[in-house]
Amino acid sequence: MNADSDSRPAVAERAATAGADLAVDSFRTGIAAETKTSNTDLVTEADRNAQARVIEVIESAYPDEPIVGEEDGALKSVPEEGPAWIVDPIDGTTNFVNDIRVWGTAVAAVEDGEPVGAAVVLPALGDSYTADREAAYLNGNEISVSETSDPETATIAPLMLWGRDSRDEYAAATRELVTRYDDLRRFGSAQATLSLIAAGSLDGGFTNLVSHPWDSVAGVHFVRQAGGRVTDRHSDRWRHDSEGLVVSNGELHESLLAATREIDAER
Repeated sequence: MNADSDSRPAVAERAATAGADLAVDSFRTGIAAETKTSNTDLVTEADRNAQARVIEVIESAYPDEPIVGEEDGALKSVPEEGPAWIVDPIDGTTNFVNDIRVWGTAVAAVEDGEPVGAAVVLPALGDSYTADREAAYLNGNEISVSETSDPETATIAPLMLWGRDSRDEYAAATRELVTRYDDLRRFGSAQATLSLIAAGSLDGGFTNLVSHPWDSVAGVHFVRQAGGRVTDRHSDRWRHDSEGLVVSNGELHESLLAATREIDAER
């Protein structure tokens, strides 16, 4: 069937829920993991099956629209024009494999590259984050970013893992966090982290790296709809192909941009 534009957030939620429900059946079952680009880049049969289930739900409503996803069988870049879908069947696969509850299924609907609806379902935590064209929600209740303005009372997260060949930058990021802010958190799932920023549980996050769209677009939509600010490392409005991702409640954004510049100094 064909669906109108206003139903995209609902389809994103339905697809993410379906994928998460399938994946959670394999959680803590000792499922085998394979490696992709490195020894720490993992994939399981649950990732593949969950992506197929998500795509099935999307295609039942929008059969002819492109789908961008992390696993095989999906596009790897977001079309610049027209509608598209972005899928991460298990964001936080390393957590999933190691029996840590922080992982989820992420789905974003975009039009001309800009998100219009999104969902991140974290089934092992019992949480579902969604956003439409009006607001962002946690388990159906509207959420907003924090009001923290003092860096010395803020909790900030590094958003992405720096590779083995960029550990000087990772060390610089950690240094900036522990010297500028009260504390840091790293959860091993970028989409879960962005969701927590949108809900006000964290005050911000940053990286100077280019993020994959399946790791970021849904959560970025949450933060924006919850009243936060999202830019690239140059302070320009963030898009799915931007270099760097700086996310905050707005109050701390200039501080986070300054911290990001210190990471760049290690390049």
